[in-house]
Amino acid sequence: MVPAEPQSYKSFRWIVEDPEYLNGKLAIRGTRLPVTLILQCLGEGMSLEEIGQTYTPIPPEAIQEIMLVAAEAIAHQHVAA
Repeated sequence: MVPAEPQSYKSFRWIVEDPEYLNGKLAIRGTRLPVTLILQCLGEGMSLEEIGQTYTPIPPEAIQEIMLVAAEAIAHQHVAA
């Protein structure tokens, strides 16, 4: 039996969300890297090359989608002042 391809998150090409894949966490297609890990790495100042050397290479095109997902999450957050 061939494993199913993880489901795309919304209309994104590189972001997947599937309950059978990383417990449903948003992840980068073709890797086992959660979007949150990539955001944390970028926030700590790691370059895409360093992330690839430390974990696994990710397509540069995925970064734009990762940032869009992060912006969407922040926009939908209701934070009490």
